Amino acid sequence: MSLPHAILTALLEKPSSGSELTRRFDRSIGYFWSATHQQIYRELGKLEKAGLIRALPSPIPTRGQKKEYEVLPKGREELRSWVNRREDPKVARDPLPLRLRAAGVVGVGDLLPEIVRHRDLHRARLDEYREFERRDFTDGPRTEQERIHLLVLRGGIDIENGWISWLTRAIDELSEISGDRGGPVSTAEER
Repeated sequence: MSLPHAILTALLEKPSSGSELTRRFDRSIGYFWSATHQQIYRELGKLEKAGLIRALPSPIPTRGQKKEYEVLPKGREELRSWVNRREDPKVARDPLPLRLRAAGVVGVGDLLPEIVRHRDLHRARLDEYREFERRDFTDGPRTEQERIHLLVLRGGIDIENGWISWLTRAIDELSEISGDRGGPVSTAEER
C-alpha cells in the first residue's frame, strides 16, 4: 500500500498537520496518488501508532488544536526501504477502457460524447501540468529534489499526452464506425 509512503514523503518534505496534508494532497501528490481526507487522517493515526511519525510537541494543550506531525527515524527507514524495494508495474484501473470494451459487445450508445469529455479533461490536466512546469521550473531545477519533482511532473505530462492521443484515436474510430452519425455503433449481434 502506497498511501502511508505518500504521507511519509509529504511529511519529510515539510512537517504538517492533517489539514495541511489534505490540502497538499489536493494540490500536488493527489495528481498521481489520491486519498480522501478521512483516509489521510486514519493513516496518520496508524503511522503514529506504529512509531513512524509523531505529533510535534506543542506549548499549548492539543485538545482542539491541530497536531503537526514529523517523521521519526523509523519512518524515514521505512520510506527508504520502500523506495529500494523491487516491485512490478501495476495495471492502471481507469474504468474508461473497460467501458469502451463493453461497448464492443453492447453498443456504443452515448459513450462517444463521454470519450470526448474525457479527452477534454485530460487536455485541461495537461495544460495545468505545463503551467506548473512554466511556473516552478522556468530556470530549470536547482536542486536534486527539484530535478526529481520535475521528472515526476514530466511523467505526468507524458501520461496525459498518451491519454489524449489514445482518446483522439478512439473518437476518430468510433465516429468512423458510426458513420459520423453520432448514433450507436451496432453490436456484434446486430452485425
